[in-house]
Amino acid sequence: MSALCLLDLTAAFDTVDHELLLLRLERQFGLRGTALMWFHSYLSSRIYRVVYAGGTLSVVYLVCSVPQGSVLPQYCSCRMWLTLTDIINRHGVTLDSFADDTQLYLHCCCEDITMAATWLECIIDVGRWMSTNRLKLNMDKTELL
Repeated sequence: MSALCLLDLTAAFDTVDHELLLLRLERQFGLRGTALMWFHSYLSSRIYRVVYAGGTLSVVYLVCSVPQGSVLPQYCSCRMWLTLTDIINRHGVTLDSFADDTQLYLHCCCEDITMAATWLECIIDVGRWMSTNRLKLNMDKTELL
């Protein structure tokens, strides 16, 4: 038997913190020089504006989020998840992820009472990791099957 937990992230791509991502790319993955500056340039000084009837209603400067519609969101999420994988593996749980679709699964016996405790500890650790990385786990949409 297996237990499956489908994690739902609230606005996953919209909440990726630029500074944390750049720091992780540098410290964990060794990006330096031109490669790191390219990511910095791609992420920084991003704005969106609301235009109505030819006039600008508002301008918002973005300090987080990765642009969707490119390969970068998947690349960044893969890099972000690598540290989470170590945490999840400590609980004997397996992580499967693509972009913001994430599943945790655990093989167990029907009578295995410790499974519930394992899941609870794992989900608490996942929540802590997400909070530390300024991401939000949507517990209302996260399901355990």
